Amino acid sequence: MRVRFLHIILLLFVVSNSFAQDKFNILGNKDSYALSFKMVNNLIIIPIEVNDVKLNFLLDTGVDNSLLINLKLEDSINLNNVEEIRLRGLGEGDHVSAVKSENNTFKLGKIFNDDHMVYAIQSENLNLSSRLGIDIHGIIGGDLFRDFIVEINYATQRVKFYNPDTYTYKDCRRCEDFELHFYKNKPYIYASVDVDKEIPVKLLIDSGGSDALWLFDESSLDISIPEKHFNDYLGRGLSGNVYGKRSKIKKIMLGTYILKDANVAYPNYNSIEKAYRHVERNGSLGSEILKRFRIVYDYPNKRLTIKKPSKYFKDPFLYNMSGIELMHNGSKMVKQRQSDLLKSNSEGSDRATVQMVYSYVYSLKPSYKIAELRKDSPAYQAGLQEDDIILEINGKASYNYKLQEITYLFSSKEGKKIKLLVERNGVTLNFEFKLKKLI
Repeated sequence: MRVRFLHIILLLFVVSNSFAQDKFNILGNKDSYALSFKMVNNLIIIPIEVNDVKLNFLLDTGVDNSLLINLKLEDSINLNNVEEIRLRGLGEGDHVSAVKSENNTFKLGKIFNDDHMVYAIQSENLNLSSRLGIDIHGIIGGDLFRDFIVEINYATQRVKFYNPDTYTYKDCRRCEDFELHFYKNKPYIYASVDVDKEIPVKLLIDSGGSDALWLFDESSLDISIPEKHFNDYLGRGLSGNVYGKRSKIKKIMLGTYILKDANVAYPNYNSIEKAYRHVERNGSLGSEILKRFRIVYDYPNKRLTIKKPSKYFKDPFLYNMSGIELMHNGSKMVKQRQSDLLKSNSEGSDRATVQMVYSYVYSLKPSYKIAELRKDSPAYQAGLQEDDIILEINGKASYNYKLQEITYLFSSKEGKKIKLLVERNGVTLNFEFKLKKLI
């Protein structure tokens, strides 16, 4: 089963940095190194050791510097040469406090940097773990992409890092090359979209955004919100929630590749005011589209290559028809019955007696609650509320689902009946609704 999206929007901020010694290298002077990753709701999660502590990082082209976010006590690490600063990013909120730390050791398998700068942020706005259902301790992007040529294969869930000094391009008939343009150290490409007419757009390449496409309607007179749309929560940024409108776009063109009937979101201006500082930017290209290709990022030579479509290329663009945005609500103790067969032979007899013996074990299972509820959605009209804890989905205990599996279920088929058993203020309640398309 493939999960198409989760509305996670990551911060976009710029800070000064010196790259004189802060550089990633492959141990043994190797020409390349490959690393497996987990793909959760289109997003790339890679393991990194920070000062000898094993953590999970989101690989995000939409950020410049490395970040540590919402570390818990058990994740505590020693950070070197710290300095308190303030940062601001996407979302309807104010600046947040952070710690700038230098001279840290980062290890990604055989990739090594013993003098890395990182920003540590303790903000509930960036609690990605609860939204993805997997522990996320940090975000890394530009720092890695600047030092390597990076090839991402979403189909095999492998990322390969090449030494730019020894990498050679091969002839490729099915490849599309794009020039990378950089603003504040972040990568942009030119593409075309067709709403009522075909128009050129400049898009941030945002592998840390799980949506397909964002367009800024106030960035161009040619970009307007379609008549068929609905208001929705788009995600969380460093400075708070991001809201906007969702719709469909006729097609998006990346060279000769054409993607039809793609999802598009139009974030509200007050949620992304900072993004408008780059006056030429028209939006973002997210991982719901990026995952449909095998991509080579060549920051040193300002080049991006789409090598060929991946197995996800023809997947339909789905969206959440329930109106429910779930989040991980910690864990709960669950009593489960297990059985064992006991066999015994009666004295003086060839016959065996088989007895079923039951025992009970307790284990920790995930709990989910409603974090956001779209007004006038099927779930809203059925009477569900924010902070309702989901106990069962269509008669199956919710802890038997992964978070992304529930997201897919809510996006699967118009008219599908959803039955929920929830807990609200200590009382269990039953609700029922049908998924409904809005666009």
